[in-house]
This record gives sequence, C-alpha cells and structure tokens, in this order.
Amino acid sequence: MASINYFHSRIVNFEFLILVFIGICFSKLHGISDSHLSLDYYKKTCPSVEGIVRKEMECACLSDPRNAALILRLHFHDCFVQGCDGSVLLDDTVTLKGEKNAPNNKNALKGFRIIERIKNRLESECPETVSCADILTIAARDAVLLVGGPYWDVPVGRKDSKTAGYELTDTNLPTADEGLISIISKFISQGLSVTDMVALSGAHTIGKARCVNFRNRIYGDFKRTTSMMNPISSSYLSKLKSLCPPIGSGSSDNNETSMDNVTPNLFDNSYYHVLLKGEGLINSDQELYSSFLGIQTKKIVQKYAENTIAFFEQFAESMVKMGNITNPETYVNGEVRKSCRFVNT
Repeated sequence: MASINYFHSRIVNFEFLILVFIGICFSKLHGISDSHLSLDYYKKTCPSVEGIVRKEMECACLSDPRNAALILRLHFHDCFVQGCDGSVLLDDTVTLKGEKNAPNNKNALKGFRIIERIKNRLESECPETVSCADILTIAARDAVLLVGGPYWDVPVGRKDSKTAGYELTDTNLPTADEGLISIISKFISQGLSVTDMVALSGAHTIGKARCVNFRNRIYGDFKRTTSMMNPISSSYLSKLKSLCPPIGSGSSDNNETSMDNVTPNLFDNSYYHVLLKGEGLINSDQELYSSFLGIQTKKIVQKYAENTIAFFEQFAESMVKMGNITNPETYVNGEVRKSCRFVNT
C-alpha cells in the first residue's frame, strides 16, 4: 500500500511540475502584475469613483444579497477570457460576437444591469474616464465586503477591449464536471497557483448553481463522498433530487440552489466545511477535497475550514492577483467605453 501511495504521489508531482511550466509560459502572454495598474490612477481624474461604486453596490446588495455573487461571478468570467478587460459585458452586434451567449455563460451570468447603472453614474460624474473593466473589478471587491468578506485595495487603470472572446469561454473557463487536474491547468495558465484556485473557489460560499451543473453530481458519486448514514446528508440529497430530477424529467435545468447550504448569503468559510462533509454541490468543488489526485488541495481545504482568517487573507491576495490579469492589447487598441454594453463608435 505504501508503494502505491508513493507511486501516486510521484505521478501527481510530475503532473504538477508540467502544469507549473505551462503556467510560466502562459503568464508571459498575460498582463499579470501589470505595471499599468496603480491604486491612485483616478486620484485626479475621478476621485469619487470608489465611493460611487460602493454606494451602488450597497443598494444592490441590500435589495438582494444574491447580487453580490452575481457580480463576483461576472468578474471571474471576465478575467479568465482575454484578461480583465470588460469583454464579458459586451452585447452581440452585427460586427461583434459577445461572450454573454457562449455555452458556458448563457443562463449563468446576471448582474449586467448593476454594472451599467454604476457606469451611468460615473459617466455623469467623470465622463469617459473610468473603464468598465475597472468598475467590475471594484464592484466585485465591494460585493464580497458587503456580505461579510474581506477588504482589499484594488489596483486600477484597465482599459476596455474592443473585442470579445466567444471561443475562449469554452477553453478557459472551468466547468462543473471537470476533473481536478484540468481545472488546475486552467488556473495555472492564467498565472494563478493551486492555492489561488482553492481560495478563489471559496467564492462559491455565496454562489448558486443550476440543476444542469449539479445533476451529474447528485445522481453520481454524492453518496460515495458523504456518509449516507447521516440523516442530514440523506435529507439534503433528497431535497436536491426533488429540485433537479433526472434528465428528461421536464424543464428543470435552470432550477437553482445554493452551493453553501448552511450560510448561503454570508461570505465565510462554510463552503470548506461543506466539502469536508462530502456535500459539495458540483463535482469540481468536491474534487478539491475528495479526488485522489488532490493531495495538495485537500490540505488547503482543511486549512481554510479551520482558519477563517487564513482563508480571507489568501482570498484577498488571490483576487488582486486575478484582477491583475489584463489584456495587453487594450493598452494599444483599448478604450474607455461610454456604455459597457457596446464599443465606442
């Protein structure tokens, strides 16, 4: 048995080294730790930017705490496709195919009106000054803070892209049923580490998932990863199955439920406790703890479950790191959009 475990660990370490090499190569292609960004970029041109974003986000989160998760997801989907350049906000036009209707985004992304509302306020206060990419990045920070999460300073100075990456949504964005090694490779290709991946996955503590994304999980290995002797787990599974019947049982694909079924509207470390119980809602989440390849990720999950401060500190650091993935083309051919939905004419 010891020799088998040693063999598995050698395989994992070898695969991880390959992924690290991939990450180094890809990080050179992205604007990671971009020198164009600074904390005082709008100090003279729009000093009220953070106050305006915060006020609008306060209104949005007070009206529905769910809005925090919507904005956070928008930011993630933006940064993983072409970098944090506001491309996810673009509508389809005759000459541009946006990302909103790509398979991994359609019916999954909301919150666009909140960003457009903030943009309109800023255009009144500081016309043609603050990019949509920066608005989304600041709003994501405020979203987390307003539902109990950590604060971090947001470097700004991003430009908005004039293009979108419809095809890249398929190759760059992790999916609900994806294996651990594949997901790790997608994070590393963005210049993010395994630790970043596990910390950023903690955003699911305020997220919801659609039936289409957790059906395979609840009719698959949910019983294996949980102790079905536990009546709470058994009751939870029954509830999930009633919400999400087997495929072909009607139009239930878009039925939603919280990924953290304990404190769904509070940004805390409850998500990691859910994984420890084996009750992760989607396969890719539970893989962080239950995959036999997850030697490193399992330890990190346990650490964050035990220590909220450690999770908050790493989450803040990883969010800055992800927000610094910029699109180099935008500094050559980018702009500050007047409307986040369309490129300027």
